[in-house]
Amino acid sequence: MKLLYHIGRYFILMGILLRRPEKASMYRRKIVVEMDLLGLESLGIVAIISVFMGAVVTIQTAFNTDHPLLPIYAVGFATRQAIILEFSPTIISLILAGKVGSRIASEIGTMRVTEQIDALEIMGVNAAGYLILPKIIASMIINPALVVISIFLGIFGGWMVSAATGVVSLHNYIYSILFEFSSYDVMYAIIKTVVFAFIIASVSGYFGFYTRGSALEVGNASTKAVVFSSIYIILFNLILTQLLLI
Repeated sequence: MKLLYHIGRYFILMGILLRRPEKASMYRRKIVVEMDLLGLESLGIVAIISVFMGAVVTIQTAFNTDHPLLPIYAVGFATRQAIILEFSPTIISLILAGKVGSRIASEIGTMRVTEQIDALEIMGVNAAGYLILPKIIASMIINPALVVISIFLGIFGGWMVSAATGVVSLHNYIYSILFEFSSYDVMYAIIKTVVFAFIIASVSGYFGFYTRGSALEVGNASTKAVVFSSIYIILFNLILTQLLLI
């Protein structure tokens, strides 16, 4: 019953977010600010993880496909598909759930326990819409851009390790990266990322907005935001994979 209670309250909150804003220009400015805070500040960790994971996937694929009957394009092809279809959209979203989700929940939760949200509501401001909706929109805009960058850097990391170690020749790697490339794979990754971005921002905003108590509860809300965002990302990853790749 408690789960149904939270699900119901979550959807009620989403309905409140969609109310007409008091001043649209304020929302537009806040969206730009949130894109910087939630997206661009995560670029560094996304870049580092993508390069090294692309390199690791290439090395592991090369050593596990070392067979004369396998085609020369197996290594790069497998690396490309793994990065585009799964690693960049899903793993990067899980990382952002930890970094961005905890930030959203703690920021809004702190405003709740210090009664700043109560002050906004007394002034007639749609506090939920003003605090959460710009974060959702900003995440849904900037996260796909981060994933596209991650895809490029992951493939580049595979190229770097190929050049440095010779696990696969550069000619074969480049050929296999381009072999039967489908733009739909990238679109699939972007669609998943948009859904995951909505989950991260909305679930984290929900736990932050309904925080009650003191600083201890703010920490608990941040933890719940990360845990539940990650669970829902994994769940919807399965659902979207079934829907988009059948």
